[in-house]
Amino acid sequence: MTAYHFLSLSIWLPILAGILVLAAGSDAHPARVRWIALVGALLGFAVTLPLYGGFQDDTPAMQFVELASWIPAFNITYHLGVDGISLWFILLNSFMTILVVIAGWVVIEKRLSQYMAAFLIMSGLINGVFAALDAILFYVFFEAMLIPMYLIIGVWGGPRRVYAALKFFLYTLLGSLLMLAAFIYLYFEAGGSFEILRFQMLPLPLGVQILIFIAFFLSFAVKVPMWPVHTWLPDAHVEAPTGGSVILAAITLKIGAYGFLRFNLPITPDASHALSGAMIALSLIAVVYIGLVALVQNDMKKLVAYSSISHMGFVTLGIFMFNAMGVEGGLLQMISHGFISGAMFLCIGVLYDRMHSRQISDYGGVVNTMPRFAAFFMLFAMANAGLPGTSGFIGEFIVTLSAVQVNFWYAALAATTLVFGAAYTLWMYKRVVFGEVANAHVAGLKDIGCRETLFLAVLVLAVLGMGLYPKVITDTLHASVQQLVEQASTPKF
Repeated sequence: MTAYHFLSLSIWLPILAGILVLAAGSDAHPARVRWIALVGALLGFAVTLPLYGGFQDDTPAMQFVELASWIPAFNITYHLGVDGISLWFILLNSFMTILVVIAGWVVIEKRLSQYMAAFLIMSGLINGVFAALDAILFYVFFEAMLIPMYLIIGVWGGPRRVYAALKFFLYTLLGSLLMLAAFIYLYFEAGGSFEILRFQMLPLPLGVQILIFIAFFLSFAVKVPMWPVHTWLPDAHVEAPTGGSVILAAITLKIGAYGFLRFNLPITPDASHALSGAMIALSLIAVVYIGLVALVQNDMKKLVAYSSISHMGFVTLGIFMFNAMGVEGGLLQMISHGFISGAMFLCIGVLYDRMHSRQISDYGGVVNTMPRFAAFFMLFAMANAGLPGTSGFIGEFIVTLSAVQVNFWYAALAATTLVFGAAYTLWMYKRVVFGEVANAHVAGLKDIGCRETLFLAVLVLAVLGMGLYPKVITDTLHASVQQLVEQASTPKF
C-alpha cells in the first residue's frame, strides 16, 4: 500500500464533504452550505493534483496503488490504481465539480444542501469508478453514482423530470446487470479473483469472448451513449438542472468509453476485432445521423445533447481503430468534450437563469445586451465546431488521421462532423446572439457578473490550453495506450 493515499482521498474526501453539507446545511443558512460545498470541492480537486505531479510517464504500470482486503470470503479487495488512461478523468471530474458548485451558487434556492451534497458525493463515486482495479469495487461505484444523478434530475429538474430520471436509471441499470454476470463468470475463470488486471490475462475462447463483449457492450454503450441506445440522454439533459447536464456530458458519458478501454479491448481482444465492423458502423451513424438530428432542434439543451452523442461517436470510432493514434485521439476527444460540453451547458444555463427558456426562437440579439457573455459563448461554440487552436480540433483531427490508415471512407464519413458540427452550432449561435434585439425580455437581460465570468474564464483557459499545447496530456497517455493496443492486438486463442 502507498504511503500517501491520494486515490482514497479523491474518493472519500468529497463524499465526506457531501455528508458534512447535509449535516450542517439547511435552506435557512444558504451561505454556510455554499462555502462548505466549495471548500469540499476545492479540497477534492487539490488531493488529485499530486496524482499528476507524481505520475511517471514512462511506464504503463498502475501507479498510486492501494490494496486492502474488503470481503475475504469471496476474495474481493479494495484495490485502487491509475494509469495514463484513467488519470485525466479523475482530474477532470474533480475540476468540473468545483465549477458546478460555483454555477449553482445563487441559482439553487430550495434544498440547497441536498443539491450540493449530491454533486460532492457523486464526484467521489465517479473517482472510484476510474480508480477501481477490483471488478466488484468498480461495479459498486458504477451503480452507486446513479443514485445522486437520479436525484439531481428527479428533484431539481424540469416539468418531465421524473420521467427523465426513471428513463436514465432504468437504461443504465439493465445493461449493468449483464456486466455483473460477466464479472461473475470471469471470477471463476480467474480462479476466484475479481482483479481486473487478472481478467485481462485470461485465455478465453472466441465464443466466450463474444458473449462477454456483448455483456460489456450493453452496459457501456448505454453510458456513451451509442446509437440506438442514446434516447435517454436528450431527455435527461433537457430536464436536468444546469449542473446535472454539465456532469452528465462532461463526466458520466466518459465512463462508457472508459469501460471499452478497460474491459472490452484487453479482456476480449479477439471478439473486439471480430465485432469491430459493427462498432465502427454504430460510431459513424452517431457522427453523421445524430449530427443531422442536432440540426433540426429548437431547444438549445437538446441540440447540445445530440451534439454530445455525435462527438462521442468519434471516441468509439478511435477506440476500435486498434492503433495508438486512434485510441489517443479518442482519449483527447473525451477530455476536450468534457471541457467544451460543460461550457456549452453552463452558457445555456446562464441564459436560462435569466429568461427561463431554452427555446432558440425566444432569443435573438443577445449580443446587444450581454456582449461579454456573447464573447465567451462564441469561443465555446467555435470549439464545439472543431476550430483549430481549440481543444475541439485535436481529438477529432487525430481520430480522422487514424481512420485514414484503416479505411479512407471511415475518415471521409467521420470528417462530415466538421461540416455538421459547424452548421448546428453556429446556426444556433447566430439565431440566439446576433441580429436585432428580438423582444422585451432580451432587451432586459443583464450581462454576466463576476461569478459567471469566473467559471467561464477558467473553461476558456482549459479549452485554449489543451488546444494549443496538448503535449501536457499526451505525454502521460503514450505508455498506457501502447500497452493497451498491444493487448488488443494479441490473440487469446
